[in-house]
Formats: sequence, C-alpha cells, structure tokens
Amino acid sequence: MPAAAPTAGFLYPGYSAEDDYPRLERMIGGGVRLPLVHTDIGEDAHRVDALLEMGSVPRIAAGVGELKRQGAQVVVWACTSASFVYGWDGAKEQVRQLSAEAGLPASSTSFAFAGAVQALGVGRVAVAATYPDDVAQLFAGFLKSAGAEVVSARASGIITAAEVGTWGRDEVLALGRGGDHPDAEAVLLPDTALHSAEHITALEAELGKPVLTANQVTVWEGLRLLGEQVGPVPELGRLFS
Repeated sequence: MPAAAPTAGFLYPGYSAEDDYPRLERMIGGGVRLPLVHTDIGEDAHRVDALLEMGSVPRIAAGVGELKRQGAQVVVWACTSASFVYGWDGAKEQVRQLSAEAGLPASSTSFAFAGAVQALGVGRVAVAATYPDDVAQLFAGFLKSAGAEVVSARASGIITAAEVGTWGRDEVLALGRGGDHPDAEAVLLPDTALHSAEHITALEAELGKPVLTANQVTVWEGLRLLGEQVGPVPELGRLFS
C-alpha cells in the first residue's frame, strides 16, 4: 500500500481565519495535508479568564478524535493567546497533556513562534498584536522566556477573534507597520484569528525584515513535528525560504 500522506492536524478555536489553512496547504503543495477541526471557544474574548478556559485541555482535546480520523500524525493547538496565557511552564504542560490525550506529538502556536524566531536566527523582535495591552504583554513575557529580546509590544485593543477575522489586507499591513520598531530584526503578528497567509510577502517587502504571523508559524510547527522539509515557498516569507 502507498505510504500515508504527511498530515499535520490543527485544533482551531472557533471561526475567524480558518480558511488560511487550506490556503497554506495549497501554497506548500507536495502532497502535505493540513486538516483542521474547530474547538469550542466558550466566550470569544481576549481576556485572561476567558483565554484560560478556552485553552483548557478537555475543551481543546475534544477535537482530537476527528483529527485522527482524518489521518493526523501530529497535532497543533492553533491558538496563540490561549496557550501563552498559561506562561511558559503552563503552556508546556498544556502541550504535554494534549500529546498524551492524542497519543501523538503535539505543540501550540506560542511554541511555534518561539521556534520560528530561533530558526530565523534573530534576537530582537517587535510584537504587533491585535490584543488588549495586558494580553500583548503576556505574549512578550512568553517570548522573553524563550530567549528573545522584545524591543516593543504594540497592542490594538481588539477584544474578539470575530472582529479580527474581518480584517483585510489594509488592516494587516497597518498592524505590521504600526508594530514595527527600528531595533527589531523581525516583526511578529501573534493572532490566529488574523487572515495573514496572503499578506506575508507584502509585509516583509514594506517592513524590510522577516515577518512571522500566527497561522504561518503554526503550519511551520506542524511540518517541523512531522519532520517534513518543504520549500522554498517564497509566498510564505523568510521563514519558508
């Protein structure tokens, strides 16, 4: 029998920018599959108490069975805020429990950002966040735990993923532009609710430096867990070059 196609599965909270994933699958090509299952988010709010509930393992692991039926060989919790909100050690425990529930290697978008920063070999980063300021600062703290120097963290004050999901090219470029910093070697846009897959090259061209976006790095992390070498994929920026 032919070998199963390399398949990274994603647990995605609610409905906002999930269409980035089939788009990324088409961009990457090569027979790699990126199935996605929606998780129940509870309250849609970039607020610490709501995010802690959103990222609880029983809630997110409920979708594991469906991902496995779709052939997932690894699983990634495709949410940044409802992973880093637990802090470094708490996010590690979240992934450990998810892996145990799935019986598969697991990770999350927060660790994807940490790994992608290291893979690019940059030390100083700027955060361009959709979140309120207190949540953006928690992400900055998570990155510092990973060894990155966060030279600035700009918050946009958006409460719901649903609102972020309505943003288009102009808003995404404005977010990156507004969150850049002269001392930053890369700019990070950390919300998986943000449609970003189609705008990475435009962001990098405008800012003149690598840009990491949440859905981009989440898929990169899934491929890393699979051990799949893909690319170069110029449309997905420096990370995929």
